Amino acid sequence: MNLKPQDIVVMLKMLCMGGSQWTYASLAYELEMSSSQLHSAVKRALASRLGTKHYRQINPNVRNLREFLIYGLKYVFVPERGEITRGIPTGYASPFLQGLFVSDSEPIPVWPHPDGEARGMSFSPLYKTAPAAALRDEGLYEFLALIDSIRGGRAREQKVASDRLDQLLDHYASHIQPKY
Repeated sequence: MNLKPQDIVVMLKMLCMGGSQWTYASLAYELEMSSSQLHSAVKRALASRLGTKHYRQINPNVRNLREFLIYGLKYVFVPERGEITRGIPTGYASPFLQGLFVSDSEPIPVWPHPDGEARGMSFSPLYKTAPAAALRDEGLYEFLALIDSIRGGRAREQKVASDRLDQLLDHYASHIQPKY
């Protein structure tokens, strides 16, 4: 069973929910996936030990997720860059990292999206529906933008994003308590 990018998006969304109850239908709606896609993503995340199951409750395995996001993701899900387009700022250009790096003459990375207000170089999102889901959930947007800095950023951007990702994972992990 091979891990897919949507499996990561699902685990990150669960983190953002802080251990709240969810159904496959509600989570699928939030992430713009079908219930069957979501069910398969959860199954793969559990098989790869990025998620855990306590009785009937499924939660992200924060320790394993941290290790994969920081050290493995950029080798497995390499971003594609394209032409100049309108979209949603990601990586160092996102609101979460904006201003931390000296801007050069290159266009900023953006996820192509019709509701985007920025103009920049197309940067493929981790999963096709991730930009729309990120517009609904600022926490998920931050996770995805940080991951994009790790996936496609320069060394300093990767370091800053990794440090911030560590902080976020610690914060969200403290809110996930299995309910038996």
